Amino acid sequence: MKTKISLFVLVLVGLQIGFAQENECDTKLQIFHQDVKSGNTDAAYDLWMYVRKNCPKYSLAIYTDGEKILTDKIEKSSGSEKVDFVNDLVKLWDERAENFPGKTPKGEFGAQACQLIYEHRDLLKKTDEDLYKCFDEVYKTDKETFTNPKSLYTYFSLMVQLFDAGKKPGAELFSKYDDVSDKVDDEVENYSRKLNELIQKMDEGSKLTSKEEQYKKFYESYLRAYDQISEGISGLLGDRAKCNILIPIYTRDFEENKANSLWLKRAVSRMFQKECTDDPLYEKLVIAYDKVSPSAETKYWVGTLLMRNGKETDAMDYFQQSYELTTDAIDKSNIAMRIGLILKKKGRYSAARNYFNDALKLNPSNGKPHLAIADMYADSANDCGDTNFNKRAVYWLAADEAQKAGRVDPTLKKHAEASVANYLAKAPTKTEIFQFERGGEVINIGCWINRSVTVPRIK
Repeated sequence: MKTKISLFVLVLVGLQIGFAQENECDTKLQIFHQDVKSGNTDAAYDLWMYVRKNCPKYSLAIYTDGEKILTDKIEKSSGSEKVDFVNDLVKLWDERAENFPGKTPKGEFGAQACQLIYEHRDLLKKTDEDLYKCFDEVYKTDKETFTNPKSLYTYFSLMVQLFDAGKKPGAELFSKYDDVSDKVDDEVENYSRKLNELIQKMDEGSKLTSKEEQYKKFYESYLRAYDQISEGISGLLGDRAKCNILIPIYTRDFEENKANSLWLKRAVSRMFQKECTDDPLYEKLVIAYDKVSPSAETKYWVGTLLMRNGKETDAMDYFQQSYELTTDAIDKSNIAMRIGLILKKKGRYSAARNYFNDALKLNPSNGKPHLAIADMYADSANDCGDTNFNKRAVYWLAADEAQKAGRVDPTLKKHAEASVANYLAKAPTKTEIFQFERGGEVINIGCWINRSVTVPRIK
């Protein structure tokens, strides 16, 4: 009986100590949290460390505030002290994952840790191999939440450095490029879908709520970031993916991968993008891809092959099959854009515009079709007007179309503005409008354009 009483007393004392400690942690947390909010992270440090050590599961604020505290310490310190703080921040993220696993995505926080180490690589004496391994392990562990644009760029840039140093083979370089590019495309698609919903609401005449306006800015910001990253990694790949490098690698690896649909898809795409389509290997890859994994995409690639061989009618049949087989809106928009560009290059502007307009309906936040249509209008100015004034009036139509691109697509704003300025510079001047008394007149533009444009009024 005495033993049971003693055990009960011990448990009771233990609970009282636990409650007392928890109360103390709560008090200290409230104090350091206020210090962090006011920007006084130095004052917050000691109390924060106490709560971190004694009540690690008490609140997520231990880790969110701790990140701010240690980041400030890193910025203000140098030498070995900075090293200690950098290592402690990495350790803090590990502790967060241990104590709040559901709120600590491995891909997100692992990439953050690798990026921090990368930014202090000289101080930490880390090699490119060390850094690449850090990012690669995180990426393979949790690719889904490894979405930070800056970290994706760093990850691929390290692969390029290792390739240039002769420590990674070309095949691995191209595979990693495709892998990271696909990841970027996935994220662009994700944010485009979300942005499209808001654009559609605006197009229907409804006003966005303040929260929706914030989301719109957030989505546009990420789309701009991913656009920069996409251009950045393509620039890094650069001449490392010329035909004279790609062809020997794909020729060597073809037999081993001729039944691998992902490998074939990437090989065909890369050969097409780098304009290596004249080599017999391209046809071999396309045929193998369509045989192994016939789909909307393979029909498109067969179409490009037929188009290259001058069989335009057959090619268009395959392009149409590709378009009709695609059910996802974003994917269908991309196919329409590709077909439109091929037709544009062939000078079949009217058919190209139809596909570009379809692309816009399916993915209204992508402004590239608007720019392509504007370019076709401008290119046709000399052919689609009866007088010099009316021919140059086509440039107003081109400017209007280019302006739409910048309005719907944040990644194209500067490009669109430059295009608009270029087109307006070629349109009739204010002096000409006044001289010929054309202000406010509606000009019907013929040929394939078949649109009208209103001459600006001179005030």
